[in-house]
Amino acid sequence: MGISLQMLLVPLMLILLSRGVFVVESLRMLRQRSGSSSLYLTKEEHYFQQTLDHFSPTDHRHFEQRYYEFLDYFRAPDGPIFLKICGESACSGIPNDYTVALAKKFGAALVSLEHRYYGKSSPFESLTTENLRYLSSKQAIFDLAVFRQFYQESLNAKLNRSNGENSWFFFGVSYSGALSAWFRLKFPHLTCGSLASSAVVLAIYNFTEFDKQVGESAGPECKAVLQEITGLVEEQLLSNGKALKSLFGAATLKNDADFLYLLADAAATAIQYGNPDKLCSPVVDAKKAGNNLVDTYASYVKDYYLGSYGASLDSYDPEHLKKTDLGENSGDRLWWFQVCTEVAYFQVAPANDSVRSSKIDAKYHLDLCENIFGKGIYPDVDATNIYYGGTKIAGSKIIFTNGSQDPWRHASKQTSSPEMPSYIVSCHNCGHGTDLRGCPQSPLNPEGDARNCTSPDAVLKVRQQIVKHIDLWLSECQDKDMQSPIYK
Repeated sequence: MGISLQMLLVPLMLILLSRGVFVVESLRMLRQRSGSSSLYLTKEEHYFQQTLDHFSPTDHRHFEQRYYEFLDYFRAPDGPIFLKICGESACSGIPNDYTVALAKKFGAALVSLEHRYYGKSSPFESLTTENLRYLSSKQAIFDLAVFRQFYQESLNAKLNRSNGENSWFFFGVSYSGALSAWFRLKFPHLTCGSLASSAVVLAIYNFTEFDKQVGESAGPECKAVLQEITGLVEEQLLSNGKALKSLFGAATLKNDADFLYLLADAAATAIQYGNPDKLCSPVVDAKKAGNNLVDTYASYVKDYYLGSYGASLDSYDPEHLKKTDLGENSGDRLWWFQVCTEVAYFQVAPANDSVRSSKIDAKYHLDLCENIFGKGIYPDVDATNIYYGGTKIAGSKIIFTNGSQDPWRHASKQTSSPEMPSYIVSCHNCGHGTDLRGCPQSPLNPEGDARNCTSPDAVLKVRQQIVKHIDLWLSECQDKDMQSPIYK
């Protein structure tokens, strides 16, 4: 089985994509305005040789893994190194979010590592189920450990020193936020601490809380209208489904449940990324005016979700997800593999009072996993939670943050425990990664500008706590010998 070192570019997608499953933290927010260099600190690519299988004593294959560095704020030679973990998407640079302000404050170097298999870091030219067996969070956190060693040694060479050791701090949002927490859990000697923003550390089989939070965040009036729309759509699917799908610009989706998942995601995404009024204002106004609710929602889906937000119909098409060749949207298949093997996050409809269709159930997800990847593929969420601890993670020096309106916060750690503070950023449009992204969370706000949050003070207070903990943990780190045996 050969490993290709010449990878195809998988362009940007966005956090949590395919069917609301967790659309790749793929920075689709950056694609919306990717022409502006102010959205990135750097897009200059670097590569190093990464181990393919960290758990095999006999497999010595490697692949090229992409990374970025930004040293303009680095206080050489002893400033800290902030590692921004890239998640389930192509990593096209170091985005200009609130970590930039933190790097300026602490004199830190910024580095970012692309997740294995995504973007230009794929070990294989073909993404068959067999070739995907090295795609897991466990392999990914070992990637981070190997990269940390490589980069520290590389920096030492630049600084003309033989055995220096900078203080490291890890950052991540969403799935990469979970990786940030899990890295600190498994490798506490390699980082002074971690920020786990909207970190989905709990693998969940039936994630009914997701839909419940969508309804709660939408508010009772908007929720009731969305539920009415779901009922009307289900009725019209039975009478003239082809025409209905065409109305939404989704005629290519043959399976009704795939279409219904698209509509559920279209609502959830606005809530999740701090744009609730884009969703609720038009449908509530239409209800009050006696206008056609299905037509109104169809316009929203086409203009916002499939339009300015940039979601792709392919993400909901099983035939697209079954494609094994590397391409622009390979990240969809890759993330579904992680969903179908490790974490699930199946966003099923609650038994009562759901916003989404009841046809979106666990069987739908399991059938999809088998259809895409073959028999025997299913998410072992118990094993994942035993390995990492879920919300009972027994770590230390990890900051957990969540937005009050974010449906994903129910897969995160929302209560503080010793050495693991947890903060909720509360406001009308505080969603996924608000502490680092500001409001709305998509498109990206340079340096995480929070002025458009309905309560900028709520964001500021949480950021002050983040700074306090980073300052404390970096100072404690400097007082200790952080040398690991791998450096001696």
